[in-house]
Amino acid sequence: MRILFLGDVMGRAGREAIAARLKPLRDEWRLDFVVVNGENATNGAGLSADHARGLLDAGADCLTLGDHAFDQRDMLQFIETEPRILRPLNFAKSAPGRGARLFEATRGRKILVTQALGQVFMKRPFDDPFSAVESVLKAHPLGGQAQAILVDIHCEATSEKMAMGHWCDGRASVVVGTHTHVPTADAMILPGGTAYQTDAGMCGDYDSVIGMDKAEPLRRFITGMAGGRFKPAAGAATLSGLFVETDDATGRARRVEMVREGGRLPAAGP
Repeated sequence: MRILFLGDVMGRAGREAIAARLKPLRDEWRLDFVVVNGENATNGAGLSADHARGLLDAGADCLTLGDHAFDQRDMLQFIETEPRILRPLNFAKSAPGRGARLFEATRGRKILVTQALGQVFMKRPFDDPFSAVESVLKAHPLGGQAQAILVDIHCEATSEKMAMGHWCDGRASVVVGTHTHVPTADAMILPGGTAYQTDAGMCGDYDSVIGMDKAEPLRRFITGMAGGRFKPAAGAATLSGLFVETDDATGRARRVEMVREGGRLPAAGP
């Protein structure tokens, strides 16, 4: 199975880049399934129902969220009606939506997608992500009902993401980190056959401070004072993520490559 994961979509620039490039990439790279993290797609804070529809119409098969999952209030209701959107698995049990789902890819093959939030350096305490992911992996052994399994681990700390990768090694096809908006140069296949990257980066304007227009973050760092709201940068956006090809019989990764498409970062991809 040929899987594309795209990192955090940042504002209008990220949405427009996906609208322009994702469908051509699906054809060019013969993709079977596309997962997009959309949690910053609406003004850099959350995902609205309208923008979620736009990302799905642009070619995403599944949208994952993150710690800003419900910053846009209409997502509280919309996620209950749109099964292609996943919120973090280890949110409170009363939270709307689901944190894992088995999807159908091309040729009737199945892929399980799940997302968990890290605990280290995060502003709110969440349930243990390792036990949450463990329960999902136990219920869906790789190579059984699911021909592939993708875990989006939404964390601040690189160490926690790496620990999740090794925890899932051999039991998931892909473990990929999100949240920091900075792509890491460590795409690899772990010893047990799991494709891994610490952070996929963002889909947004990299002439920015993690996707935000530079002026206000610089002001706050230099003076310690706020002068206004953060605004997403609006320049040319780069699509950043991870391409993985898996073996249908075992679910293990046999190829992994970082993706840099368009915008300001040097190109990389399959």
